[in-house]
Amino acid sequence: QLQLVESGGGLVQPGGSLRLSCAASGFSLDYHAIGWFRQAPGKEREGVSCISHSGGSTKYADSVKGRFTISRDNAENTVYLQMNSLKPEDTAVYYCAVDGPPCGGSGWNRPAEYEHWGQGTQVTVSS
Repeated sequence: QLQLVESGGGLVQPGGSLRLSCAASGFSLDYHAIGWFRQAPGKEREGVSCISHSGGSTKYADSVKGRFTISRDNAENTVYLQMNSLKPEDTAVYYCAVDGPPCGGSGWNRPAEYEHWGQGTQVTVSS
């Protein structure tokens, strides 16, 4: 059974860092691009970042460029999102997703394009 499990969320002060993990089970991530999304209360789910199956291509939302870094460890069947210089506006539930469009093109940040999702992990940035 295909499953994605996010972890690593929590409460952090502004300027702090967190590393989120997206662990896959029931299938291999080797041939899948992965997307990270987030959804804040009262807002629509938005694309944060994606990484191609090889790791050679990555995309970031403008709001997180220079602060977030996506990476993958296919041996661990896990994708990571390193989040630095966190701001209160980064507060949201963060989700990973697979079976969407290739990361190198358009559409990577559209939630409707992805078929499988994790349950999400809460990130709260507050002093």
